Amino acid sequence: MNYDAQSTVVRSQESVLASNKLLRNTYSLLAMTLVFSALTAGLSMAMNFPHPGIILTLVGYFGLLFLTTKLQNSVWGIASVFALTGFMGLTLGPMLNAYLSLPNGSEMVMQALGGTGIIFFVLSAYAIKSEKDFSFMGGFLVVGIVVAFLAGLGAIFFQMPGLSLAVSAMFVLLMSGLILYETSQIVNGGETNYIMATVTLYVSIYNLFVSLLHLIGAFSGDD
Repeated sequence: MNYDAQSTVVRSQESVLASNKLLRNTYSLLAMTLVFSALTAGLSMAMNFPHPGIILTLVGYFGLLFLTTKLQNSVWGIASVFALTGFMGLTLGPMLNAYLSLPNGSEMVMQALGGTGIIFFVLSAYAIKSEKDFSFMGGFLVVGIVVAFLAGLGAIFFQMPGLSLAVSAMFVLLMSGLILYETSQIVNGGETNYIMATVTLYVSIYNLFVSLLHLIGAFSGDD
């Protein structure tokens, strides 16, 4: 009985150490990819690159996401993560230039950036501190993201600004839920690969920022 109890304690301690290591690796890589993405966005803004368009953006994103998934267990997976986040930064640059050209564009960008940071840190801290299991949200998030993605495409192709605004609001909620879900997965052992954890959190932050920026711009009357 004592041996079994000791074994359980040892396994529990090993699980906690593994989760803490995964969390550190994920946040370290996430920080580096966010900085790299900001640099590529800055380059795109400085060079005044045009937006590549929805088709090229989707092909580049899903292609690099597929590559990262395939390489997640090798050192090349890290290179593909930087390729993915760097590409997303390049697509963000033209959007930021468009907002910054508005009279109060810099304020809107800073509000969206601040809101994204607050939401991410509050939700991450809650998931880590509480250690609650949010795995039950997985199915809902997958369905919600697919529906919101398709609705977003419809809003773009059929030029429906009202639907586009609704989609942005949906993405704010869905990405907030995804941050809770993924952080919970890391803490509770549901996620064991820090490369894929980084990609999930990066995509959550990216979409959260873009959606907040859209909403702030719309409600300020400048979007």
